[in-house]
Amino acid sequence: MLTMMSVSVILMTVILVKTVIIVAERENVVVERLGKYQRTLRPGVYFLIPFFDHAAYKQEVREQVIDIPSQSVITSDNIQVSVDGLIYLQILDAKKASYGIGNYLAATINLAQTTMRSEVGKITLGEIFSEREKVNAKIITEIDKASNPWGVKVLRYEVKDITPSKHVIDTLEKQMEAEREKRAEITRATAEKEKLINVSEGERQMAINISEGEKQKRINESEGEAESINLIANATATSLKLVGASIDAEGGKEALKMKLIDQYVDQLSEIISGSDISLFPGNLATLKGIVEELKSQKIEERR
Repeated sequence: MLTMMSVSVILMTVILVKTVIIVAERENVVVERLGKYQRTLRPGVYFLIPFFDHAAYKQEVREQVIDIPSQSVITSDNIQVSVDGLIYLQILDAKKASYGIGNYLAATINLAQTTMRSEVGKITLGEIFSEREKVNAKIITEIDKASNPWGVKVLRYEVKDITPSKHVIDTLEKQMEAEREKRAEITRATAEKEKLINVSEGERQMAINISEGEKQKRINESEGEAESINLIANATATSLKLVGASIDAEGGKEALKMKLIDQYVDQLSEIISGSDISLFPGNLATLKGIVEELKSQKIEERR
């Protein structure tokens, strides 16, 4: 009796398990009836026909993150690098994910590696770092095309690490050091060039200043000489006017004549005294005394 009851309980439990199914919020369940696809169950509670219906597949419908293993890739400039990444995907159709491919995760990983190797091989090492977003976008596009029949949507792809080989790293470090040295040489050469330009400009400005100074000096000297000549000319003109006025006065002409005779006698005496040849009588030297006597007599007569 107890045995029959136990068997009945077990049988009822099995039937209940086979009949009632609870689908979680994060899952979709694919139900088969007699080995054929019957329907896809969304989150909730469902009743199945025992021994006819059964849950064939459970698919995770949340966004999934898959780590793409590192792989060796040759860039277009023949540099070997190791590249890995992360791919974000989500199942949109549980039926396709169950029947469209045996293992969509493995297929997605292999497709991501193949596409990444193909895309990285088209660009240089420098472009991998500078155009990472473009590489990610191309990989997403290619994977999304291939994964559409699987009911899988690729949301994004990220290149995680790019690791060149040790030899490449050493070469790049040497290249960077040479580039830094090149920039330092350019900086030093530019500074030296600017120094020479500044010195040249200084010398040029100094020469201009000296030239301007000499020019101004000559102008000042010329103006001074012109002013001196002008003053002398004015003084001479004034003197001549005074002399002319004196000559026009009473007794002026006689005084002029006496002055000329006096100068003539003085110059003649100097010529005779300094010459070794006598052209005139020696007593002509006393002519000055005679002239002076005549001048005194004239003066007495006027009085």
